[in-house]
Amino acid sequence: MNRFIIRILLVVSALSLPSTLMAQREYSPNFAIGGRAGVTMSRMSFSPEVHQKFANGMTMGVAARYTEERFFGLIAEINLTQRGWAEDFARDEAPEFSYTRTLTYVSIPLLTHIYFGSNKVRGFFNLGPEISFMISNSIDANFDYTDYKNIEGFPQGYRTNEQLNMPVDRKFDYGIIGGAGVEFIVKRRHSFMLEGRYYFGLGNIYKDSKRDFFSASRNQSIEVTLKYMFRVR
Repeated sequence: MNRFIIRILLVVSALSLPSTLMAQREYSPNFAIGGRAGVTMSRMSFSPEVHQKFANGMTMGVAARYTEERFFGLIAEINLTQRGWAEDFARDEAPEFSYTRTLTYVSIPLLTHIYFGSNKVRGFFNLGPEISFMISNSIDANFDYTDYKNIEGFPQGYRTNEQLNMPVDRKFDYGIIGGAGVEFIVKRRHSFMLEGRYYFGLGNIYKDSKRDFFSASRNQSIEVTLKYMFRVR
């Protein structure tokens, strides 16, 4: 896992190198600040497998972008992001039950920004690492998940249920996030960015030693956001 993380960071560093070289040329810098908001669709990568589906949430935050006017730049953000998962009881022929675990994080991505296009419309790709810290953890269920073994008709035996009442052990998370989108520039200083992103978590929310139940419990999420940016200079 450590080798995988190192390889990803080397790729991100390699993508960032051209922007550093461009800074040494004659292009004037561009610095912009703004805000973003949108929706998330999240699930977990569990081992053993958990019958689940995407949980809906939201994300919002502030952003700063620095570019060198041609092709490359950097984006830093501070976001409030909801992740988690929803149990798929329909798969177990028990659709009358519902359970959603919402994990709310303060997330900080640092992204290499690669863009192309005209002064009016641009396409772009973003890629980089993200760290986050969980500030809340809530459960929405229509049954007593602390005593599910005594609920008549509750699916047991052939599905994993330990996660229903298991407390989160690790609030710190880290991973890789990447996305693509389109930017519409209005009167040079104002722009709107529509973007889709995918987050792949590398940390586990539950303990993962050989004696623990889950060997993997990693966040995965899709984000669709609209961002407004104001060019400061």
